[in-house]
Amino acid sequence: MIVRSFKELVGTDRHIKSHSGTWESSRLLLAKDGVGFSLHETILYAGTETKMWYQNHIEAVVCVEGEAELTDEETGEKHWLAPGTTYVLNGHERHVLRPKSDFRCICVFNPPVTGREDHDENGTYPLLTEEV
Repeated sequence: MIVRSFKELVGTDRHIKSHSGTWESSRLLLAKDGVGFSLHETILYAGTETKMWYQNHIEAVVCVEGEAELTDEETGEKHWLAPGTTYVLNGHERHVLRPKSDFRCICVFNPPVTGREDHDENGTYPLLTEEV
């Protein structure tokens, strides 16, 4: 059994801030936990823009606080995200998130991330592995 709180992650290697300065994330579950997925709480900052393309992962996201515009860069389709809205990047879509207010969400990644990932110049997380 694994029991963790967000408070205990602050100041550890499970709480990271992006190199871009547009988001921070607390990683409750990582690859090394051996459960087959990773679970994060991420906050994207109001007024920023984050371009992402998860070539190596499927990501599911549920908004729990704030509002943001999600743009599918492949189709140009825009979606308004608010608390209770979920989106899943099951087709590895290139996308942009533009928070209108601080946007807090819960994210699940498969395969699980190690916690060392940050977006590269294409918005992609590298596929890193971890011994379990």
